[in-house]
Amino acid sequence: MKHAQKPNAYTIPVRIYYEDTDAGGVVYYANYLKVLERCRTEWLREIGHEQADLLRDPGIAFVVRSVALEYLKPARLDDLLSVSLEVEKITRSQIFFRQHIRRTNPEAKDGWDELISGKIQIVCVSVGTGAAPMKVTSIPAPMRTQLEALQ
Repeated sequence: MKHAQKPNAYTIPVRIYYEDTDAGGVVYYANYLKVLERCRTEWLREIGHEQADLLRDPGIAFVVRSVALEYLKPARLDDLLSVSLEVEKITRSQIFFRQHIRRTNPEAKDGWDELISGKIQIVCVSVGTGAAPMKVTSIPAPMRTQLEALQ
């Protein structure tokens, strides 16, 4: 389900399981946040950054600062979804993403049903135990240079 992508974009397939759904048989709204997080985590891994390694050295983490989602259509049990991101902007300490969750629909004009569309802002924080744990910090320069090259 991977497609030819721009350098600032990434897509993963995600199957919907029973545990993801509510009593009505559709994906519970908060579970979409987990799916979007998986996509961002896999994107970081794809470009060479394991989150566990970042926690150890240089002692940083990326945390969500804001989320704005539009719930357009429901996903259901056994759906195979395409979860994607585009890096919109990178600053000294933040990354701004546009994310989508889509499902194949051969009858749709572009072949997809857009289920979720959103904007997610993450911020780099220090995770040390010193005077200011979880304080906003700069994305390490080599990593920021790499990320900026993807824009």
